[in-house]
Amino acid sequence: MTGNDHIAARWGELGQMDRAALRVAWAEAFGDAPPHFLSTIFMRKALIWHAQCHAFGGLTTEVKRALKSAAGGKQVRTPTPVIKPGTQLVREWNGRRYQVEVSEDGFVMNGDHFKSLSAIALQITGTSWSGPRFFGLNGRAGANT
Repeated sequence: MTGNDHIAARWGELGQMDRAALRVAWAEAFGDAPPHFLSTIFMRKALIWHAQCHAFGGLTTEVKRALKSAAGGKQVRTPTPVIKPGTQLVREWNGRRYQVEVSEDGFVMNGDHFKSLSAIALQITGTSWSGPRFFGLNGRAGANT
C-alpha cells in the first residue's frame, strides 16, 4: 500500500468514527486525551495530519521556525527559491536586456561566472541590490527600470 493509499484508507476510517472513538485515536496518536471542546471535524483533520506527517515527513525546521515567528507577531521572510541549473533568467535594465544562466556552482552572464545574483545585479546597476529581488524571484522586481 502506498503512502497515498494509506492516507486515503485512514481518512475513510476516521470518517466512520464517532466522538468516543476519535478521542481514543487522538490519545493513541498524541499521547494525551484531547480537550473536551474539540469538534469531531477538527479531531479528524488533526489525526489525518498526524498520519500524513508519519507517512511523508513532518514540517521542516525552517517552516517550524517561521510559524513560531509568525505566531509571535513577527514578519516572516520567504526563502529565496531554489533555481535549477540550466534555468535562464532575463532582466531588462535601462533599455538593455540581460540574460543569466543558472549553473551548478553559481551563475553565468556574458561568459563571466558569478557566485550570486546580487553580484550580477551590482555589475548591471552599479549599486547594491538583492539579486533575487532584482530578477523578480520574490515577486517584487525593481521598479526603477
